[in-house]
Amino acid sequence: MVDMAAPHLCLLGDANSPHTRRWALEMRARGWRVSLITARPEPLDGVEQRILPPVRRQADWLLRVGAARRHLRELAPDIVHAHYLTSYGYLAARCGRHPLVMTAWGSDLLVTPQRSPWMRWLTGWILRRADLVTGDSASLVEAARQFRPRAPVHEIHWGVERARFAPAPWADKHGLQIVSLRAWEPNYHIATLIEAIALLRRRLPDMPLQLHLLGGGALEPALRAQVQALGMTQGVVFHGRLDDAGMAAVLARCKISVSVPASDATSVAMLESMACGLAVVASDLAANRQWIAPELLVPAGDAGALSNVLQRLAGDDGLMHRIGTRNAERMALEGDRRVQMDRIDRLYRQLLK
Repeated sequence: MVDMAAPHLCLLGDANSPHTRRWALEMRARGWRVSLITARPEPLDGVEQRILPPVRRQADWLLRVGAARRHLRELAPDIVHAHYLTSYGYLAARCGRHPLVMTAWGSDLLVTPQRSPWMRWLTGWILRRADLVTGDSASLVEAARQFRPRAPVHEIHWGVERARFAPAPWADKHGLQIVSLRAWEPNYHIATLIEAIALLRRRLPDMPLQLHLLGGGALEPALRAQVQALGMTQGVVFHGRLDDAGMAAVLARCKISVSVPASDATSVAMLESMACGLAVVASDLAANRQWIAPELLVPAGDAGALSNVLQRLAGDDGLMHRIGTRNAERMALEGDRRVQMDRIDRLYRQLLK
């Protein structure tokens, strides 16, 4: 039952994104009435959705302002919060309703503005319409401040549901099972990981080794063909998209998690892996340097460097266990989703005063 007297938060974002969905449900749990304007709908209990016409190319966002403005006028929320600056953030900025919160996700601030002077100008224009800006890493917050927004900028990351993502007994992890939770899209270099695993198998032919690929994406046919060409079909499991329970079950079997995108802010997948007590190997990006030791960072796209780090870990089970234990301890202190969502809840309520 929706409490119509509760303060009304309207999110703009992809309803099929687990991050948007978690955010909406966390705010409902804190007493907000939540609605969602989206171009990518997917049912979500207790959240009213207003659906925009499909967006098939970036320029389509320019044509969705009228529909977004109409939905916001009819919903009349107390706060508007747009997720992803150069799509939903643009729509929210054009609609002109306040208080307006904007959250940068990563590429919208680290990559897209670099494509042209026009996109850089537009990103700054969008940010300067916000009453509050958030990003999930120190590097993202600093990037936002470079555009001189009028609003305060806060670092709030997505956090981890620690009741679900928790360490499994190390003794129950058999062989060397490695996992990637990243999408099968070009930015995430899944092909590089597969190549690195192939190198590792050649160097350690007697090691019982298995790679688990979660996430799904457009590159699935190419990745399956790569695995088959390398003769690795028995050693690679394509799980696709799993819910939180399914992800946690796979993580419980693994010792290493790999996240090597070319561009990223703080990755929820990385934090969940850390909370489960896995050793994490990641690409050498500013956001990852906040969480991962330098010796476990590699250049994105470098299969040889990645294989070398994996080989070093594979040769020392005690080292993997110690790294994983430290990761879980750090998440207990800094990574709890409840703490992060409590912070944004307080910031919302300050905007209403």
